[in-house]
Amino acid sequence: MQHHSVESNNIVEKVVDSDAKSSAVKDKETSLYRQVSAFGYSGAFTIVVGEKGGYGGAGCYICNETTHLATDSVERQKRMAAISFNPRVNLRIGKDSHQHGPVIEEIEGLINVYKDGHVERLPIVPNVACTVAPELGVVSRDVTIDNFKNTWARFYVPRCQGKVPFLVYFHGGGFCVGSASWSCYHEFLAKLASKAGCVIMSVNYRLAPENRLPAAYDDGCNAIMWVKQQALNGSDEQRWWWAQCNFSKVILAGDSAGANIAHNVATRVGSLIPPLCIKGTILIQPFFGGEARTHSERYMKQPPTSALTLTAADVYWRLSLPIGANRDHPWCNPLGGTNLEALRVPPTLVCISEMDILRDRNFEFCIAMARVGKTVEHVMYKGVGHAFHILQNSQLSQTRTHEMISHIKAFINQ
Repeated sequence: MQHHSVESNNIVEKVVDSDAKSSAVKDKETSLYRQVSAFGYSGAFTIVVGEKGGYGGAGCYICNETTHLATDSVERQKRMAAISFNPRVNLRIGKDSHQHGPVIEEIEGLINVYKDGHVERLPIVPNVACTVAPELGVVSRDVTIDNFKNTWARFYVPRCQGKVPFLVYFHGGGFCVGSASWSCYHEFLAKLASKAGCVIMSVNYRLAPENRLPAAYDDGCNAIMWVKQQALNGSDEQRWWWAQCNFSKVILAGDSAGANIAHNVATRVGSLIPPLCIKGTILIQPFFGGEARTHSERYMKQPPTSALTLTAADVYWRLSLPIGANRDHPWCNPLGGTNLEALRVPPTLVCISEMDILRDRNFEFCIAMARVGKTVEHVMYKGVGHAFHILQNSQLSQTRTHEMISHIKAFINQ
């Protein structure tokens, strides 16, 4: 990995279960096992017969989720969203999949929005329970943030001496899919907490289109205010995590749409929320957009298994932005008319992937922020695409992930 600096005072670039099952059921199970295995997932999972002929998972979920726009149930939170590693795969399981009229928006293999308002999120990433990871010296637990909104967070607390930095993380998924319980995020954040030496709070926010923006931003800000109350009047029930935190060194972070959330939460709450002090933001492949296409959006060739295509990005924005807004809305395009100089943002680390369609837009964001006096450091990761750090689909991705964790650790502890 190459390292060099860009000529600017404010920006630094580093390139760098039963025997009585029918044969039909067994055939379906075998088919599902093969499809799941095709994505390279080799962990343990169980496929069980669900209601109406569908399938659900035990421990690691391989199941459909169908919700209604007007429904905000605890059951939806329990079933969680899922994403396919391969956008071309579309598993339609259960006989009721098409009873809601035509599909009006879709990302094949990920999400279908029907005319009557139903939203169907499709497999494949398994959800996992919070765990103790003795090999990493990390304990994780889930904590409810807001019962009314069904928001919660997963905490990762490393074995440490004294108080350590506190990092608030927002998962990706185009604002429309994803969960703090996805196995890929669980593994990445447990490792990050261990290697970087910080307590991590992974926020599970409300998803679009049931809850369009600014719902995710509101949930992010509410999570920060909840942390503030714990820092001021921490309950004994929560002592297991807050007693380890140095609240004078708080970092907001996220990847893709989660990075967008981290940026917008930072601009809302500012740097000083006594006793919290937000020292920085870490934006991993931030999901920004605009009506005018960048060079990488127009010409970057993407493999069929790409985690983000331009078509998918456009659908995400149509489902998540306020109805009637276009991609030049400031929540999508922070450079399209926003007074950047007036933004209250701490020093920022932006992690960019060379093979990501967002590459050029991410770089333009860094340059624009630096020009108005904001402190921005960015790192370009060679040869990898969007979400490489959680998909981990090659040796190169694993190598780049180790490098990213090292850069994040250095940024947190500077």
